[in-house]
Amino acid sequence: MNNSVGNTARLIGAGLRALLVLTVICGVIYPLAVTGIAQALFNDKANGSEIKDESGNVVGSSLIGQTYNLPKQNPDDAEEAARPDLKWFQPRPSNGLGANSVNTQYSLILSGATNKAADNPDLVKLVTEAKDAVIADNSTATYEVKAQDVPADAVTSSGSGLDPNISPRYAELQIHRVAERNKLDVKQVAKLVADHTTGRTLGFMGEPRVNVLELNTALKALTKS
Repeated sequence: MNNSVGNTARLIGAGLRALLVLTVICGVIYPLAVTGIAQALFNDKANGSEIKDESGNVVGSSLIGQTYNLPKQNPDDAEEAARPDLKWFQPRPSNGLGANSVNTQYSLILSGATNKAADNPDLVKLVTEAKDAVIADNSTATYEVKAQDVPADAVTSSGSGLDPNISPRYAELQIHRVAERNKLDVKQVAKLVADHTTGRTLGFMGEPRVNVLELNTALKALTKS
């Protein structure tokens, strides 16, 4: 009996010591080491890939898209359609986003895709209406957008609905409208787009892209200068 109690005590003691050691290693030392390495070598990415304006204020993350809409005419009307603020470069549509209906205490946006097939009538309607809007919004007195000029990312949402990037072709399509709305020279805005166009990762992965938040942050600085 005494041996049994003694063995049990030793096992419990060994277990508690192992728990203490593993807690210190896995719960304290390892997280501190990983955090320290991340902050030292990848400070920007470790802190959420923040984008700051010319004043040093954080305006968002380069990983998450933002919308640039006019204020609602009736803030209490949940069904009121968003109206784009056309002085800014516009991102991809975000038709797959949903509202939080589980815990309404928090006003959360749920990311996701529409999950509609290519021949779904609702999707076809959305794309057709989006294409018409892109043509109407971006045509100016000196620049006419034609149907064949509209790229796919201008009328379709990404898998998450939060894509922060648009194609250079879509950004270039918006240049004349942005220049006109902000009373800027077209060449100035075109240079802005060119300066914020990123090529393929490592030269062969992905597609060339333009980060909309970075571009609009630079546009805001340009309009103030």
